[in-house]
Amino acid sequence: MFDQLNEVTGRLEEIMRMLSEPETLKDPELLQKLMKEQAALSPLVECYRKLLKAEQTVEDALKMLREESDEEMLQMLREELSSAKEEVLKRKEELKIMLLPKDPNDEKNVVVEIRAGVGGDEAALFAAEIYRMYAHYADRMGWKTELTSVSENGLGGFKECVFLINGQGAYSRLKYESGVHRVQRVPETESGGRIHTSAVTVAIMPQAEEIDFHLDLNECRFDVFRASGNGGQCVNTTDSAVRLTHIPTGIVVSCQDEKSQLKNKDKALKVLRAKLYQLELDRRHDAEAEERRSQVGSGDRSEKIRTYNFPQGRVTDHRIKLTLYRIEQIIDGDLDEIIDSLAAADQARKLASSGSDVA
Repeated sequence: MFDQLNEVTGRLEEIMRMLSEPETLKDPELLQKLMKEQAALSPLVECYRKLLKAEQTVEDALKMLREESDEEMLQMLREELSSAKEEVLKRKEELKIMLLPKDPNDEKNVVVEIRAGVGGDEAALFAAEIYRMYAHYADRMGWKTELTSVSENGLGGFKECVFLINGQGAYSRLKYESGVHRVQRVPETESGGRIHTSAVTVAIMPQAEEIDFHLDLNECRFDVFRASGNGGQCVNTTDSAVRLTHIPTGIVVSCQDEKSQLKNKDKALKVLRAKLYQLELDRRHDAEAEERRSQVGSGDRSEKIRTYNFPQGRVTDHRIKLTLYRIEQIIDGDLDEIIDSLAAADQARKLASSGSDVA
């Protein structure tokens, strides 16, 4: 493990040298790449250096304890030794976590697709609430949301909704949200006061760049049409909406949110690239089926991951058996406690399976 840490330290020192060279400053692409790598490696190297410093303190304190005879000085050395040993243990635990394999998609923006499932109009109404939940969470995180397409049911519900969330680390936080979200409550459409169970499916897909997935535009068919539904001035009066069909897979993406046909086309391409990239990721994951099934939040859209029970005011995440009795705040976008718990469970699973240790 120390060999790996020494290699990382050497690489960071090399990057620092390269960043100071005039040739690097003349190459914006290389400069950006090196700065990104520097930002990723610096916390790890800093932690490693603190570990080495703490270990040196332990070694020095032990040596001085063997040579010292003054009782007051001995007491100070024992306290210093105890503190340094705690620091060593702390830094080793931090390094274990920092050395875990990183998800290469964690820093990406995301495409979110929400579909009403069983439950008819009530499912559509809940789908609209789930959309607002994620939109509010994005606001809390300082992220930007962009709606690309929505199919309404006439009661304010969404039969289907696709939108983008742009922000640093968006995928790392939202990747656990894919799956079936179930709601139990008395629907607005129910006159007898009976509790119904409905469901929506959520898919969280990393936004792929051209470097991640090459999309051959020759395999795509573009159609334009007049937008329908609610819209600002000119949205419904020009052929600005775009329908994009990927011929090899049959995937169809529509976007009519913008007045500009060009902007709608750009959004549609982002969604299509994300869907095709997700298909590629799924193929890779299927090759590691056992590992995939053991993950916290496998991303399987058929997996029932969470229940929102309004009569009892509770939200239960079934993967980690977490139940919280503050449904209104959660629906309003206060998701950090759930997401933090899911991330911690995923981290613990990875640590247990890696068996890694810093000697």
